[in-house]
Amino acid sequence: MLTKIIKRGHRKSPKPDSTDSEFDPESQLAALSPPMETLPLFRDAAVSDRPALLLKKLQLCSFCCDFSSSLKSVGEKELKRQTLMELVDFIDSGSCKLTGPIQEDLIRMVSINIFRCLPPSSDLVEPDEDEPYQEPSWPHLQIVYELLLRYIASPETDAKVAKRYIDHVFVLRLMELFDSEDPREREYLKTLLHRIYGKFMVHRPFIRKAMNNVFYRFIFETQKHCGIGELLEILGSIINGFALPMKEEHKLFLIRALIPLHKPKSISAYHYQLAYCIIQFVDKDSKLAEPVIKGLLKYWPVTNCQKEVLFLAELEDVLQATQADEFQRCMLPLFRQIGRCLNSPHFQVAERALYLWNSEHIVTLISQNRNVILPLVFEALDKNTEGHWNQVIHGLTGNVRRMFQEMDTELFAECQQQYLERENRTRELEEQRELTWKRIEAVAANAGGEDMVLVN
Repeated sequence: MLTKIIKRGHRKSPKPDSTDSEFDPESQLAALSPPMETLPLFRDAAVSDRPALLLKKLQLCSFCCDFSSSLKSVGEKELKRQTLMELVDFIDSGSCKLTGPIQEDLIRMVSINIFRCLPPSSDLVEPDEDEPYQEPSWPHLQIVYELLLRYIASPETDAKVAKRYIDHVFVLRLMELFDSEDPREREYLKTLLHRIYGKFMVHRPFIRKAMNNVFYRFIFETQKHCGIGELLEILGSIINGFALPMKEEHKLFLIRALIPLHKPKSISAYHYQLAYCIIQFVDKDSKLAEPVIKGLLKYWPVTNCQKEVLFLAELEDVLQATQADEFQRCMLPLFRQIGRCLNSPHFQVAERALYLWNSEHIVTLISQNRNVILPLVFEALDKNTEGHWNQVIHGLTGNVRRMFQEMDTELFAECQQQYLERENRTRELEEQRELTWKRIEAVAANAGGEDMVLVN
């Protein structure tokens, strides 16, 4: 309830009547928070008194200040900030053993400060086009996150004890905060979740499943989430540590969650991290290249050229790690799509598709299967040579044609002959169609003239 009251102050809201204390957030906070008192510094307290002093300082920080106005509770905000800074230094020094009750109070204080209702998210925009949202309470939140990070990273923190307080509920609520619009908060959350995954082995399956659920909800329900990129960045490190042979659950995660992440319109916000995760899977198990390529073709954009450029760049990286057997199983639909990209009027799409022939590994795969691939792309290459508006595309297309000609002169000549025959047949059919229409028009004109004579 308290955090909801605070959060309402972060966005524009109707101004309450100054005489009505019921709607005054500051009066609500004053009623719910303990009175602030100045406590002695740790260095001024006896060693035996420090555990009790630590509990008092944790209790002092276990309430949230109102950041809706910079003029409210200035003294209390500064006192809490200084106390939090002192707690960070004290925990980091390791001068006091963190007993069970101390750890419980520490996590309770952290939970009170960081777990809150996030403001309604605005429409996703490009980072360069708009100023990122900044959490008003960040002066305190940052120190609380730093304190939690020091606690988790400390060698004095025993995972067997700490898992009682950093439990599944805590981890799940922490992951909900990834939807924060403040990039500074998401950066801290990324580091924290990564450290928790590394230290608490018992939580690893749960974290992966929770990530899965976040991705499902984003793909199939909301298509709005601010922290997909950060979650994928963590996932990239997790995938890097997967043991071989890879478990079936990891392969299903790739097929059911990661590949469908190519569907949302906002893919440009997290594509770099997504592509890295995909490549990690293919590098570890080359047999996964086939479902990845077929998945890309399934979600291939039709009208979004910028998204198509991203797909082609990712496809190139996947093909770099693809072996001959997997390549042969998906080359037919793959090069039909590449042929369409070669003829794209958007020069960046055509250019990116032609860049595939710059890779030695991909050219080797194409050369081994040129009897299938050249007939699929020959028409697109010839049309580019004849009529593409961009001169750069003309040059790149000429290079690819020469490459095919050097691979197999006879096959190239055969494809050229077949293409010319198809063009001639098409031209003949078009001429026949024109003649047929002219005959129909002539018959219609004559019939119309006879009707007029009959009427007269």
